[in-house]
Amino acid sequence: MSKRSQSRPLSPCLVPEPRSITLNGGVFEIQPDRLIVLKAPQPAQGFFEAQEAQRALSQYARVTWHIHASDAAPAETVGLLIAIEDAGDAGSDIDRQRYTLDITPERISIAAPAAAGAFYAVMTLTQLLRQYGRALPLLRIEDYPDFARRGVMLDISRDKVPTMKTLFELVDLLAELKVNEFQLYTEHTFAFRRHPVVWANASPMTGEEVMQLDAYCRARHIDLVPNQNCFGHMRRWLIHDQYRHLAECPNGCDTSWGYFAEPFTLCPGDPGSIKLVEEIFEEVLPHYSSRFFNVGCDETVDLGNGRSKAEVEARGVGRVYLDFLLQIYERVKRHGRTMQFWGDIIMAHPELVAELPKDVIAMEWGYEYDHPFADHGAKFAASGVPFYVCGGTSSWNSIGGRTDNAIGNLLNAAENGKKHGAIGFLNTDWGDHGHLQPLPVSYLPYAYGAGVSWCIESNRDIDIARAVSLHIFGDPSGMAGKFAYDLGNVYTRIPIRTYNGTAYAYAVTFGEEALRRRLKETAVERSWLTRVNKELDRLEAIVPTLKMQRADAALVRREFAYAIHLMRYGTARLERLGATSKHAAADLKAVERERRKLIAEHHRVWLARNRPGGMEDSAKNIQL
Repeated sequence: MSKRSQSRPLSPCLVPEPRSITLNGGVFEIQPDRLIVLKAPQPAQGFFEAQEAQRALSQYARVTWHIHASDAAPAETVGLLIAIEDAGDAGSDIDRQRYTLDITPERISIAAPAAAGAFYAVMTLTQLLRQYGRALPLLRIEDYPDFARRGVMLDISRDKVPTMKTLFELVDLLAELKVNEFQLYTEHTFAFRRHPVVWANASPMTGEEVMQLDAYCRARHIDLVPNQNCFGHMRRWLIHDQYRHLAECPNGCDTSWGYFAEPFTLCPGDPGSIKLVEEIFEEVLPHYSSRFFNVGCDETVDLGNGRSKAEVEARGVGRVYLDFLLQIYERVKRHGRTMQFWGDIIMAHPELVAELPKDVIAMEWGYEYDHPFADHGAKFAASGVPFYVCGGTSSWNSIGGRTDNAIGNLLNAAENGKKHGAIGFLNTDWGDHGHLQPLPVSYLPYAYGAGVSWCIESNRDIDIARAVSLHIFGDPSGMAGKFAYDLGNVYTRIPIRTYNGTAYAYAVTFGEEALRRRLKETAVERSWLTRVNKELDRLEAIVPTLKMQRADAALVRREFAYAIHLMRYGTARLERLGATSKHAAADLKAVERERRKLIAEHHRVWLARNRPGGMEDSAKNIQL
């Protein structure tokens, strides 16, 4: 639990909130012409951390403190002492991330067993400097994480591939939040040299770009873990003639999700399937330094409905799935990596969990506030199979977010992950149905997930709107964070539980029949939509008044305005769904004009942070 002196008026705003913070009264006045002294067995390995402190002091305290790596500096010249006990791999994964930050009347002192801990201390110091400037409160922070691995996964396959500038900026944000694992969910958006047809017009990540991002992450103590689906979710490959013959259902089929008009899953019994997987691994993996590899293998919903039907009937769908998963595992081992895989299919066949190799990592995922992380975590723990808990931002299929659900889901994952011994926490950010949500919609759940995965007790009830406003939106007033929080709760005005999304987002992307099924034929009452529009009116009026100290502040305001426009469009479609008669031709023309206007803004907002590939495919999701 975060420990605070009850008699002190100072209230540091930090995210993640440290495990222990003691305020001692008074302030340390930052003076010019001081030194950053780096004390470590190998000072070069702590140089980046010292540079990050130097940058923060320059930006927020307007001083230039030079870096020195010698005990020869007189004590009175030392403004910041960074002491790293062992710059190598000392202690456990959690021990290497431990740090102490002391601010006394004489100086700032950081002590850590390894460079990672020193980096996290510098990130905490950065946030203090952002809040207080040159007059820092006297305090002592002792801190370390609950989970050794705390990640964020971003979907870059439906259909949004960020520019490198956007990715570098996102990595900087995640690093400050003490996230140390980053994954880019990929189906077809890597520039495979042997398979150019699958990424044509998709503006994919090249091998060189992956290596650039990998190095950028590594300097910030973030492990860029390759994430390449290779069993289900292969539609972007299997729709092409040269791969269609490898599909379980080459011409589509009925599934538990409804009818699939296109192939979706590899046929596990076709020798060409594992050969394709081998080729994918051989091309992708050399670009990553990580020793982990997420191979996906989730949602193989058409398995057994086509070419594997007889085998599945004879041996069971779980057994057929596991056999192919083990073939993938062997290929991952050949590359010297530890395999991560989504745990949904194997959890549906718990009798097979014990047959998993004990050096795989199951990624236990679920995105609703009441997902059974407790039950599933207990089952994985009993099996001896290492596992992550994987919640989500709740941003996808929402347009403006689902704040309450995201907080409940991420807290549920963290609490039950810690209880049952999960080795990691992954906050997923998907892009279903065209990835229509702008990136800033995910900032608040990124921060909350980072908080509860760092220390549940001190971050469970954190004032996340205030922290995000100050440290992400650059608005000390708190207005921007409160706006983002409220925008993400507009969905609560419609008292229908729509799993994995919001009613108005589904109204944007679904046709009328599919939307009725999604709403379970529930009649949408006009009073609910009136409440939504009233809240959108209030929020829309706030957007121009948001004052954010960010280089892209104007773009963030535009992205929020676009999200509100899109939410209104979906709300209007919900209202038309409840109409008893067809609209007149003039009304339909007005809707067509509104859609064209919306798509034009969609393109402008998209290109501000993302590559052009996938943009047109995304826009097709906006229904008339």
